[in-house]
Amino acid sequence: MSQVITRFAPSPTGFLHIGGARTALFNWLYARRFGGTFLLRIEDTDRERSTGAAVEAILDGLKWLGLDWEGEAISQFARAKRHREVVDEMLATGAAYRCYASTDELEEMRQKARLEGKPMRYDGRWRDRDPAQAPPGVAPVIRLRARQEGETIIDDKVQGKVVFANKELDDLVLLRSDGNPTYMLAVVVDDHDMAVTHVIRGDDHLTNAARQTQIYQALGWDVPVWAHIPLIHGPDGAKLSKRHGALGVDAYRALGYLPAALRNYLVRLGWSQGDKEFFTEEELIAAFDLASVGRSASRFDFAKLENMNGHFMRAMSDDYLFKALIDALPYLKGGPEIAAKLDEAKRAQVRAAIPGLKERAKTLVELLDGAGFLFAPRPLAMDEKAADILAHGGRAHLAVLLPKLEALPEWSGSAAETVVRAYAEAVGEKLGAIAQPLRAALTGRSTSPGIFDVLTVLGREESLARIADQAKR
Repeated sequence: MSQVITRFAPSPTGFLHIGGARTALFNWLYARRFGGTFLLRIEDTDRERSTGAAVEAILDGLKWLGLDWEGEAISQFARAKRHREVVDEMLATGAAYRCYASTDELEEMRQKARLEGKPMRYDGRWRDRDPAQAPPGVAPVIRLRARQEGETIIDDKVQGKVVFANKELDDLVLLRSDGNPTYMLAVVVDDHDMAVTHVIRGDDHLTNAARQTQIYQALGWDVPVWAHIPLIHGPDGAKLSKRHGALGVDAYRALGYLPAALRNYLVRLGWSQGDKEFFTEEELIAAFDLASVGRSASRFDFAKLENMNGHFMRAMSDDYLFKALIDALPYLKGGPEIAAKLDEAKRAQVRAAIPGLKERAKTLVELLDGAGFLFAPRPLAMDEKAADILAHGGRAHLAVLLPKLEALPEWSGSAAETVVRAYAEAVGEKLGAIAQPLRAALTGRSTSPGIFDVLTVLGREESLARIADQAKR
């Protein structure tokens, strides 16, 4: 195989949505698998909808996902002169022609097709006419002189052999009347000039592949390998929308997902390797191929993504997860406020709490929420369950435990556990019945990491102060 070159070519009209992220991932993995090159092209020819902010959002999303590309991102709009040069060549060879059909004529074709229940197709009325017959003062569009007989065959690496009757493919516009190139032309010229060998994209572009193949052939250029991957649907099987999770990649970062987990989840939406569910980056690169991409649409499942993210969090080293949390703070709800409070002592507390916190969390948002007790001002605000625990006998237990804990010569989780267990046995209660009031007093909640871990992380002074706040009411 010659060197593989793939590309991701988003339109900067909004965020990098989750379907686009998966397309980029498949292209990146395929290039990495074969030691090839992954390129980025920004298809910004729609000047009204393309924005600099959207470009930055796309670049930021790709970087966060860890999908690095070679070289600079290429602007399609900046290549308009090259696109026009190619059209001039096509006019010179007869592969393209000028069309002077008016807006009214095109609308008439559209109405006729609608009445017949067919898609609109240009009827070729200027295909063989003498340009001398052109109406004065009318700027023409330039159309491809498409083949009218036979078939255009797409040998797709995912969809298989797909055949299009040429009579169903009309003479598409290459250059608009204002001289600007169309998407169909620009994509072909750019992919050729970038030496792209494999075009991996959504299967909504399958018909485009037939039209673009004809442009390649008209120019005498090699046609790239096509691979059209199924789209992502919602859990109900309908086209993915915002209510299903069709958010920008930036939103998934704000929801507390890890890049590695999101990559793993996205690649499993449409590609599989037996029953294996979790992959390292190295394993994905070594295993990914187009032959294992299915033809059916995949269904997005938030619960599965959340579970996968939790798996990745638990599998991480505590140091790495702590760093991931700190790095994510600017993007998490309430994160910037927590970041402002992170002096050296608080950082040490959060790091010490990570082992207990990650067992209960599935996202960084939940991890941060679980660590909230470390930053809570005294006296702690109580959630409803915690308040109920304290109001129904909890404070009485705390009042007895407080001096016993104060008397500990050494402050540690194990030493505190010995005291609490001895007290529980003495009063004939299960450990949980005593631990719950402690948890409420220390965290303001009825759930938390292990209570003796909490005592250790908070330290003697803060722990005793919080217990005293509730025991002495």
